[in-house]
Amino acid sequence: MPAVLFLICLWLMAKKQYRNTNNKTVNVGLISLGCPKNTVDSEAMLGRIAHRGYTIVGDINLADVVIVNTCGFIEPAKQEAVDQLKDVAQYKDNGRLKLIIAAGCLAQRMGEKLKELVPQIDIIVGLADRDRIDEIISQNIEEISHSLYLRENGSFITDDRGRLLTTPGHYAYLRISEGCNRRCAFCTIPDIRGPFRSKPIKDIAREAEELAKYGVKELVIIAQETNNYGKDIGIAGGLVELLSVLENFDFEWIRVMYMYPAAVTDELIAKIAGSKKILPYIDIPIQHINNDILKSMRRVDTKEKTTSLIEKLRAAMPNIVLRTTLITGYPGETESQHQELVEFIKWAKFDALGCFTYFAEEGTHAATLDGQVPQAIKDKRLDEIMTTQQDIVFAKNEAMIGREFNVIIDRICEDGSAEGRYYGQAPEIDSLCIIEKHKSKPGRMIKARVDDYSDYDLVVKALA
Repeated sequence: MPAVLFLICLWLMAKKQYRNTNNKTVNVGLISLGCPKNTVDSEAMLGRIAHRGYTIVGDINLADVVIVNTCGFIEPAKQEAVDQLKDVAQYKDNGRLKLIIAAGCLAQRMGEKLKELVPQIDIIVGLADRDRIDEIISQNIEEISHSLYLRENGSFITDDRGRLLTTPGHYAYLRISEGCNRRCAFCTIPDIRGPFRSKPIKDIAREAEELAKYGVKELVIIAQETNNYGKDIGIAGGLVELLSVLENFDFEWIRVMYMYPAAVTDELIAKIAGSKKILPYIDIPIQHINNDILKSMRRVDTKEKTTSLIEKLRAAMPNIVLRTTLITGYPGETESQHQELVEFIKWAKFDALGCFTYFAEEGTHAATLDGQVPQAIKDKRLDEIMTTQQDIVFAKNEAMIGREFNVIIDRICEDGSAEGRYYGQAPEIDSLCIIEKHKSKPGRMIKARVDDYSDYDLVVKALA
């Protein structure tokens, strides 16, 4: 559930009593929605806000300014953002809240039209003005001088150093590129975030060095397509080269997310398989498996290529954990094509699988296609896919009983148990390891044995 982000780096706030230039305290709250890439943007804004001298608060009742960092990828995300903005708007009635700022992807996508849905929005900030958020607050806190900060975002590369981490501190996200060039027929991301552009390796290394100094143990590498890294700046095998650099830092785990299936190379597979730090956890969103649907989606994958890739990955890494994402009810999808996907899921036996029903997003090619599938059929197909996957996961969890893993502790619960993850569980999106009566501090790595499972979660016992 979305919530106002609490400042994790408390040491920074303890160093100095921050004030603005008028020696008046300004309290700022931030609500972050959407994916880890949005989380990085939120953390960067928090860093700018704190550096400016404003106080970051976790209670909207205490806020003079509230920023909602929105997601606009699909219709449910858009609706969640609008609902959140409307909820925040109610706090203006108490007289303290002065500014509501809509930032992020939906702000970039809709611009001033977003104010038609939520008239109480004071300021709209696009992606290219993320690093001006403190300046924008300063310019408008007393009297609104400008309400729209929306520039083209196709060329900038963000420097994500100086963030205030909102993750627990022992794991953090490292974004290695911006935008996407793929132009899948269903996707709005290239229009929102612009074309693909890689950060220089030296800049990524500086960010990694900073995160290592913060005490981060698990580095989670993110982008719209991580394995496209470097191609636009002339680095052949860019992700492999980058991973070789990141292995030199003091991280225990390096996890790579969002790999485009058709672009997973033999060199990349060998790099992951031979590393002591890069986890054998592969996230390959395949979207569908029927070749006609994939062609209509403007994907370069095929059923044959994806099947071969999965076989190759499992041959190279017998302990591999595979995650994927699917779309069901794409325009023109027949019952036969749906069943082909279900049978493929049974064959592939993904360790983790997310699926959402197709949404006809304005401005995408797929929204113009004939054969739009009724929502009731999409919902039925979604249920069949997720039920199929549930059976696979429960069988896998049963087979895990007795196995031993290193588990990183994420948090201690009020009932005295702890929650953690083994290498096959990515933070915030996958299942957990539940450890009864355990009090290790978050961030500690322990040896544990799987004794049972509870639905998708593993029940483990600490061995040391």
